Amino acid sequence: MDAVKDRHTGTDAARALQDRLGADVVMTGDGIAPYCRDWHGDMQSDAIAVLRPRTTAQVQDCVRAAAQLSLQIVPQGGNTGLVLGAMPDHPDQQVVMSLERMTAIRRLDPEDFSAVVEAGIVLESFKESVAQAGLYFPLTLGAQGSCRLGGNVATNAGGVNVLRYGMTRDLLLGVEVVLPDGSLFDGLTRLRKDNRGIDLKHLFIGSEGTLGIITAVSVKLTPAPEQVATALLALGSLDDAITLYRHARRQCCDLMSAFEFLPPLAFTLAKEGLPDLVLPMQAAHPAYVLMELSGSGLVNIDDLMAQFIEYAFDAELVKDGVVAQSQTQARNLWLIREGMNEGQAKRGKHLRTDISVPLSSVATFVIEAEAAILAEMPGVICVSYGHVGDGNVHLNMLPDNSSDIDAQIYRAKQIVNQVLDRYNGSISAEHGIGRLKKHDFDQRLTDVHRRLLGAVKTAIDPAVTMNGGCQIDL
Repeated sequence: MDAVKDRHTGTDAARALQDRLGADVVMTGDGIAPYCRDWHGDMQSDAIAVLRPRTTAQVQDCVRAAAQLSLQIVPQGGNTGLVLGAMPDHPDQQVVMSLERMTAIRRLDPEDFSAVVEAGIVLESFKESVAQAGLYFPLTLGAQGSCRLGGNVATNAGGVNVLRYGMTRDLLLGVEVVLPDGSLFDGLTRLRKDNRGIDLKHLFIGSEGTLGIITAVSVKLTPAPEQVATALLALGSLDDAITLYRHARRQCCDLMSAFEFLPPLAFTLAKEGLPDLVLPMQAAHPAYVLMELSGSGLVNIDDLMAQFIEYAFDAELVKDGVVAQSQTQARNLWLIREGMNEGQAKRGKHLRTDISVPLSSVATFVIEAEAAILAEMPGVICVSYGHVGDGNVHLNMLPDNSSDIDAQIYRAKQIVNQVLDRYNGSISAEHGIGRLKKHDFDQRLTDVHRRLLGAVKTAIDPAVTMNGGCQIDL
């Protein structure tokens, strides 16, 4: 009887939303299924409806309507997150709000090196528009062809350029946010320096939609890099990769935009994920580094890369390597990094971690955590890779078929987190908390930290209208 009652309640709520907001905004029926599925397809949920507003004013109407019906809103950008932050988990109480129709670039100012853009624009599309103006937006993610800028801000996305440009937080000037009561916080400043007290935009960056719905942002732009040099280098160990990074950081300084480490298994996984990919070398060494330098003006980037690689060979840190001779070749090298994710997905359900430790501890952490997993589960495969320059490691585990896969994943996660705690690391370097990591996050909160987070949530969203079940519970 309860299930039937819930279905009727959901139907009544959907009808009320359509009466209030119109059928153009409110989607129901089979069409909502893609909005209730996680990016990897591991989970499928449901919702009363999907709301697809076209303007900030319509977002406000949607929020007010949902509040009147005592419905929770699960905000969603491109639905490319990896921690279930945009996944409804109470289908009879929640609606999804997709910002996919809000894609306008409201202002693009080359003289000011800034832009004001709506939250639903696809990251790659925005980057292309910025490039046409001779500028560059440095946020770069594997999912940039699908993820949306509002979601990047709501999760404080990282990516491969954090080393040089910082997280999304560091690229943001201001935000426009619809609050849980339907009012609008207009913080779309384009000022670089504004010291008028507490900067409220930081409340919403990384909040994963738990405090409001980001509808537009103002961002920093930089001059487009006229020169880019990309190299794939083979090394004798992960420890050597860390040593190489220290030298690169000193010798190439802020012209180094990316420094990624990869295991030899990356080549196999990339080929499985992208069968047409042409591999530039054999996986004959214990560790690999994908390195990129970029710049404009009077600096000769190609010469800098050549000098550094020569130094690295002379220091016997690098065993082999290739340097891209064209943009196509550079893109092919980056496809190894992106393709390995596709390859892991094709192998089925697996542990995906997103952790950070101090830079000096990256190698020892990976060695210790992998050894701890394999000591208990010798049949599994560990795949560790990540952004050396910011301490972000993705230590993944591919289960074997000897026992329950979910149990293997859960136990491996526990082992990784136990090692991570000894290094005072973070369980989420760039993906967020969402619903997937909420328990682990809560376990590691101090009483003061929990009290402060709860106070912010209670002050802004006392009725828990926004993304209930994500990040924290009051």
